[in-house]
Amino acid sequence: MPNGYRAIAAEYEIPYSVLYAIALAESGMGSNDNSIRHPWPWTLNVAGRGYYYPSRQAAWQALNRFIAGGERSIDIGLMQVSWKYHKDKLGNTWQALDPYHNLRIAAVILQDCFKQRRDWWASVGCYHSPKNSVRAQRYRLRVVGHWQRLEANG
Repeated sequence: MPNGYRAIAAEYEIPYSVLYAIALAESGMGSNDNSIRHPWPWTLNVAGRGYYYPSRQAAWQALNRFIAGGERSIDIGLMQVSWKYHKDKLGNTWQALDPYHNLRIAAVILQDCFKQRRDWWASVGCYHSPKNSVRAQRYRLRVVGHWQRLEANG
C-alpha cells in the first residue's frame, strides 16, 4: 500500500487499509493484465459515468469543460469527492485533482462520519451515501470486499 495513504490515515486517525479500500472502490483500475487494481488519481465520474485520464492536466481540462457545460454531479480524483457537495472543501479544480489534497478531503469526510457513527464500516457507508441507508450498505459491502483482499494479501 502506498505510503501516502498510510501517512494521511495516521494524520486523521483512520485505519489505513480502510482508506485504501475506499480508494480502490472509488477510482481503482486494473493493470495491463487486470490482475492488480490500483487507485487512479486522474479519475472523474460525471453523472454516473466514469472517465480515466492519462494525466492530471487532461483530467483538469475535462473537469473544467464539464463544469463550464453546466454539469455539477462530478466526483473527482482518487477518492471521488463530490464537486456538488464538497466544492468548498475541494477548492479550485486543479487543487481538487491533487492526490494528497483529495485524500485529505476524503479523510475529513470519513472522520466526520465516524464522529457521528462511531463505527468504521458504518462510516464507510456514510462516506458514500450519508442519507440513503440502502445505498450506504451496498457501498460498504463493496469496500469490505476490497478490504478483505488487502488484508488477505498483507
